Amino acid sequence: MRTYYDIDLTSRNITKRELHGEEIVRAGRYWIAKTLLELGAATVDPLSPANPLVFSAGPFAGTSFSNANRTSVGCKSPLTGGIKEANGGGSFSYGLGQLKVAGFTLHGASPEWTVLHFRKDGTIDFDDAAPYLGKGNFEAQEMLHKKYGRKVTIALCGPVGEYQGLLGGIAFSDKDGRPARLSARGGVGAVMGSKRVKAVVVDLDKIPPFTDAKKVNVAIKDYAKMLLADSMVTNFYQKIGTMGMADLQNALGGLPVRNFSAGQQVNVAGGEKFKMGGDYISQLNVSRGGEHTHACMPGCVIQCSNVYADASGKEVVSPVEYETLGLLGTNCGLSDPDELAQMNFLANDLGVDTIELGATLAVLMEAGLGAFGDVKFMADCMAELRRGTEKGRLWAQGTARVGAHYNVRRVPVIKKQAISAYDPRVVEATGVTMMATAQGADHTAGNLPRLKTREMNAEQIVEQSLAHQARVAANDSLGLCIFGMSVTNPNTEFLVNAINAAHGTSLTKDFFEPLGRDALRLEYEFNRRAGFTEKDDELPEFFYTEPLPPTNHVARFHGADVHQMYERLPAPAMPA
Repeated sequence: MRTYYDIDLTSRNITKRELHGEEIVRAGRYWIAKTLLELGAATVDPLSPANPLVFSAGPFAGTSFSNANRTSVGCKSPLTGGIKEANGGGSFSYGLGQLKVAGFTLHGASPEWTVLHFRKDGTIDFDDAAPYLGKGNFEAQEMLHKKYGRKVTIALCGPVGEYQGLLGGIAFSDKDGRPARLSARGGVGAVMGSKRVKAVVVDLDKIPPFTDAKKVNVAIKDYAKMLLADSMVTNFYQKIGTMGMADLQNALGGLPVRNFSAGQQVNVAGGEKFKMGGDYISQLNVSRGGEHTHACMPGCVIQCSNVYADASGKEVVSPVEYETLGLLGTNCGLSDPDELAQMNFLANDLGVDTIELGATLAVLMEAGLGAFGDVKFMADCMAELRRGTEKGRLWAQGTARVGAHYNVRRVPVIKKQAISAYDPRVVEATGVTMMATAQGADHTAGNLPRLKTREMNAEQIVEQSLAHQARVAANDSLGLCIFGMSVTNPNTEFLVNAINAAHGTSLTKDFFEPLGRDALRLEYEFNRRAGFTEKDDELPEFFYTEPLPPTNHVARFHGADVHQMYERLPAPAMPA
């Protein structure tokens, strides 16, 4: 059994529900889409009290089951106007699970800024948040630890989220206490700010009870062994981390460079050194004493995170990830990883989405407000965001709105959300996913960066994308980080046996992909009710008309080619 809370912030009335069996298991993206549809959120104003904000933990939350403590946050996105599920690592779901909490929904809006405190004794306090307002995330986090102690985990609304800037994410404590693991995309932090919730503090306790704890413990150990025997884990995620994708995309010509005007920063084949990739940065970081194999959540053996050090060996930021490297780095014209790390830290302290931020800054550069590669201009822009000046609040509305304001022609967005670090002219299967997904331009909805597509037609790519999206959505609906998919996806029988031992269910391996497909259909239905059509799946015009050096490819597919892919899926039981 796990408890689910509905918290009315306006009245401070709290309703508890007991969840059992499959109700606990069907978490994350599935739970969020189902809940938001049932609450009629598709037609609400996203920044009004009527927009619910959902936090969901997976069935293994609170344990050391590797990569199984992701936290899903969902709402109607104020950035896209559609559904949003953004998940992050760290220890927040670990804490919820230890208190036997499956999740909670925030309804309404608090009259005053508040900190919610989930206590070990099962009560929830509403504490005054005034001392923490306007502080950077690292200062606010330290102040919260001084009040609540070190044996807590925190979800934090940063200073940009406070004034409902759409760049705002929700920062979770990593296993070392940094507010550095974000549910970043779609403006979920702005929704938290609109509800005047500065932070959610959760006491840490002990591993929660399970139906067959011995079998669960064996599964935890066996799963770790399976991951450590997997070449993708040991040779890519552990050795280089997600930054290794930059080396591949630079070679393929699909890397965002200077506001998506080029697909390659340097010609490695011609003898140039690429300093913004994982191969170079991992060696540099290790040579300085940085931690290049780092777990973002308790118990994770994949350890794809990192702690980046400067030339003196001092920590600069944790972590540097590929998406940040692509959008806040090469897309803004940076070629020095030290400068990237400094910008990454500033973004983490603001609690903002580095993808949306990087795309926005590059559009400002395109508009002539700054020069590509000007790190001082980038820092100055973030200072405006921090202070919430008139310009800062404008820029905090994200790439699409900033591009429209300055009349910029090249604005890389889908559904008003910035495209992640895969140019759809070259990385076509990921592009198709980003076009079609109800989530906006999210690569994590179904990323296929290595799939060779030039000889494939739209139908073939859509088939591959849809199948992969279903598998990703299943992982996202179980609180699992998708970086374990090379092990979890081929071993669904092992996974469901572990779930059955944990929660007394009688699932079979055939449960897995239908869970993902149901989540996709629910999300598609939400966006349909919110008014989305195939026109919203179209790429910006420049992708079709501007050949991308060095491949000189243009985009081949349109909204009409991808929009109806979800209608092929069996319809789940739909809320009325």
